[in-house]
Amino acid sequence: MSFGEQPAYLRVAGDLREKIVNGSLPPHTRLPSQAKIREEYGVSDTVALEARKVLMAEGLVEGRSGSGTYVRERPVPRRVARSGYRTGGGSTPFRQEQSDPSARGTWESRSEQTEADAPLAERLAIRPGDRVMRTAYVYRDAGETMMLATSWEPLAVTGRTPVMLPEEGPLGGCGVVERMAAIDVIVDNVTEEVAARPGLAEELSALGGVPGHVVIVIHRTFFASGRPVETADIVVPADRYRIAYHLPVK
Repeated sequence: MSFGEQPAYLRVAGDLREKIVNGSLPPHTRLPSQAKIREEYGVSDTVALEARKVLMAEGLVEGRSGSGTYVRERPVPRRVARSGYRTGGGSTPFRQEQSDPSARGTWESRSEQTEADAPLAERLAIRPGDRVMRTAYVYRDAGETMMLATSWEPLAVTGRTPVMLPEEGPLGGCGVVERMAAIDVIVDNVTEEVAARPGLAEELSALGGVPGHVVIVIHRTFFASGRPVETADIVVPADRYRIAYHLPVK
């Protein structure tokens, strides 16, 4: 193979990918069999198999038990708006979006006390083993899971206060900024780091993805006078959503 030349399996995968993208192989169409790929492209069984694996890893095709491999429906990416913290409005950005009558968003949450491991302790500037309130969220739109989130708050800040449980009490469901203000903790800064990685098995199961799918992960932390008071991991399927930031210019 000369310098710059692609391996045969990537060339075959690239041609099949192009047919999927341009509609020659529309959604729900059965992908050519391994034998047909071998015959059409003049390649070995190994090359044909590897090409199919590439398309499956990219989420372009899916295997159906006892039936074969089929082109997947390609979702039209939707936007998830991020605009930093909001000082008012009485709800989180997700809940505010659901005030639109056309939105069909629902969510579930579960809170429990746990101990911070070393990475989490570093994010919250506390000691490993310190108690935190962990809240796991599942967000859905029209019944489809669109986002997973897990937040942690140090109980040294919220413990034995009316806002100890983020989704219960007089300010249950309100944003971090408003809840913290109720206990005289003034949030003045928020950071978000965005990364991409292969989804974990349990994440992809909840999000309706297939093994190998990439997810977008947002690491968010709220600060009050330099002290972290909440940190969260927000997980969004990369093939279905785009993260859009709208940040004020001061």
